[in-house]
Amino acid sequence: MKVFVTGVGGQLGYDVMNELHQRGIESIGSDVLPEVTSIDAPYYSLDITDGAAVSAMLEKLKPDAVIHCAAWTAVDAAEDEDKQETVRKVNVEGTKNIAAECGALDIPMMYISTDYVFDGQGQTPWKPDCKEYAPLNVYGETKLAGELAVAEFASRFFIVRIAWVFGLNGNNFIKTMLKVGKTHDTLTVVDDQIGTPTYTYDLARLLVDMIQTDKYGYYHATNEGGYISWYDFAREIFAQAAALGHEEYDAAHLTVNPVTTAEYGASKAARPFNSRLDKSKLTEQGFTPLPTWQDALTRYLQEVL
Repeated sequence: MKVFVTGVGGQLGYDVMNELHQRGIESIGSDVLPEVTSIDAPYYSLDITDGAAVSAMLEKLKPDAVIHCAAWTAVDAAEDEDKQETVRKVNVEGTKNIAAECGALDIPMMYISTDYVFDGQGQTPWKPDCKEYAPLNVYGETKLAGELAVAEFASRFFIVRIAWVFGLNGNNFIKTMLKVGKTHDTLTVVDDQIGTPTYTYDLARLLVDMIQTDKYGYYHATNEGGYISWYDFAREIFAQAAALGHEEYDAAHLTVNPVTTAEYGASKAARPFNSRLDKSKLTEQGFTPLPTWQDALTRYLQEVL
């Protein structure tokens, strides 16, 4: 099997490539970067917004499957008027280009999406086949448009929605908390946005399992371990970091206080309150659920601290 992966310079694409390599599956990576030296596989610089370049690349490589991880994911920056055209080109036109060529060549495609396609209201976990789309911000709008393009143009596809992502290769909430926790004795973190973290190392293993099947459709994937707030997540990050011997994060040195989203008030983009994703379809289709987020966090901190 030969798998073409976009966005290998990001958190998830990086881990997907490494997982494919570890399993001995032929893989080819791409990104807009001139090169990604940490990827032990063939790599191409590719602008996915260039339809002709995408067509030429896939027709040349003839992969057996495509995992499309490339995306604009800076949620707040996507609200800036001078960036919105670029956001739409990457998340919508780029995805459409990939999907159209996959459809034309009958190549299975996996598209990584987000809970932001929903309105983030209520407390009921979103089901993967729910079509009640109502994105709150530009990022969510463009990722939804990407989903619709995949469903329209790709002949065989997986759409996998994820949330609260963290990985080794990039910035994320954990790295931010560890950084600010070193220089502050008090932090405030929102406690009314609820979801579940997703470790890209664990997610990559699931995605590679999935792409080797024909169980196409919509899925939700995060780590197990229950639904929490960002405040809960921050407290567990610091508790585990302290338990690993980093006393600057213990309760004697650092206090974390909960606040509402309205009280925090620093985000340009509207954020969902309900990021709960129903993952039951994974087990129904025979896939192994991800480990708990608590276990994932322990393994992650052992890598970064």
